[in-house]
Parts: sequence; C-alpha cells; structure tokens
Amino acid sequence: MKGYVQVYTGNGKGKTTASLGLAIRAAGAGLRVYIIQFLKKGDYSEIKALSKFKNITVEQYGMGKFVRGNPSEEDKAAGIAGYQKLCDIFKKNEHDLVIAEEANVAVMCNLFSEEDLLALIDMKPDNIELVITGRGALESVMDKADLVTEMKEIKHYYKQGVIARVGIEK
Repeated sequence: MKGYVQVYTGNGKGKTTASLGLAIRAAGAGLRVYIIQFLKKGDYSEIKALSKFKNITVEQYGMGKFVRGNPSEEDKAAGIAGYQKLCDIFKKNEHDLVIAEEANVAVMCNLFSEEDLLALIDMKPDNIELVITGRGALESVMDKADLVTEMKEIKHYYKQGVIARVGIEK
C-alpha cells in the first residue's frame, strides 16, 4: 500500500483527536502504528487507551510544559532525540502509520528546523503513511503534503474559563 503525507493544522481543537482516530482505525485493520508526541510528557487519557492496542506504540519526547519564548536545553534535547527516533523509525520501516504529533509546533519552537521536517518527509519510505499535527504548519510542509486539513476555531469554551477536562481534552 502506498503511504501519503497528511498534515492536520490550524487553531481549532481536534488535530490530535483526528490523528488518534486514524491510529485506532489503522490498528483495527492490523496495521502497525507508531506515535511520537513532541513537547508532551505525562499519562494523558489517550496514552492509557492506546496502551491496550498491541500494534500501537506511543513515545513522548517533551518536558510536559509549554515552551514560551526560547526553549530550554532540555526541551531542545528532547526534540532532537524525538527527531532522531523518527529517522530511525523510517530506516527500520517496521510501521505502516507514523504520527508525528505536534511536529509543527516543535518547528515553531525551534526544537528542530523546517529543513529537518522537510528532510523527514523526503526520507519517509513509500509504504508508510505519515501524519504531522500541530498548529502553525509551514507553507513548505503543506506544499509537500498530499492531504492538508485545517481545524478552524469558530467558538471554544476555553474562552469562558473552562479548563482542560480529563477524557475530553486530556
């Protein structure tokens, strides 16, 4: 099966949710799924749920906090380690679907470069489906993608003071 490059971006809610839905669909079809989460660390509800699937692997490469301004050395090291892990995943070619969650944000935060992300797309084996999520997708990344979906916020209860709820947003 030919694999394509998908990008889920925009300021609206649903990028991660869409990619995880695809992961579950792929796992149900017997495909092998690798999910890397940049900038995230912790026992999110989706991690607990996905751990029940034998053919889904999730690894986190983040410090578990928002990066504001310049990233710390720890943030940079985690981002670079995650990028290198993705390169290894592509070289081994043992997965059918690879999801690089928050990779667009990792580039925005200078954890790795635009050129690195474009090189990653170029090194993707033909049989692997690659999904890149995160707001702020660069034009160059969207140009290389085969499918781009923008999640557009129309209204969000966060603006009324609703914090992230377990099982819904985290």
